[in-house]
Amino acid sequence: MSCELCNQAQGNESFTVAPSEISINICADCLAAMDDPKENVNHWRCLSESIWSEKEEVKVVAYRLLGSLEGINWADDLKNSVYLDDTTLNWAENVDVQLIHKDSNGNVLETGDSVTLIQDLNVKGANFTAKRGTMVKKIRLVEDNAGQIEGKVEGQQIVILTKYVKKA
Repeated sequence: MSCELCNQAQGNESFTVAPSEISINICADCLAAMDDPKENVNHWRCLSESIWSEKEEVKVVAYRLLGSLEGINWADDLKNSVYLDDTTLNWAENVDVQLIHKDSNGNVLETGDSVTLIQDLNVKGANFTAKRGTMVKKIRLVEDNAGQIEGKVEGQQIVILTKYVKKA
């Protein structure tokens, strides 16, 4: 069976559309791109077809992905041109999805964990560089962004991108 988002015919997996138990088939490329949809914007041009699917669950996923591409003209235009009935729109907009913060190796991070920086980071506004190998203890997760954590480095509370840390 092909991917219900991009129609790719290989390596499909079942993806559950929260908060329901209903699943759609998606390829590994779409699944990987969901972590940071803006990283590979052109991959999501396939949503111009999948948003019109007869399956409500496919529409919901496509609508959510278009929402995560806010500020990109073609995605904004497509999202604004779509009509979803009230039930489907409510499902698409009122999802209580828990963001999962992962380090550079894919390990799940939780509040209170310790992480190690995997590269030197210039800290803007504080005029210092956080050196590779620095341990950051008792991190906090940024609630609305799975790609960011907060922690203290050299006495300063900073925001760190999760792609630059590994769980200690």
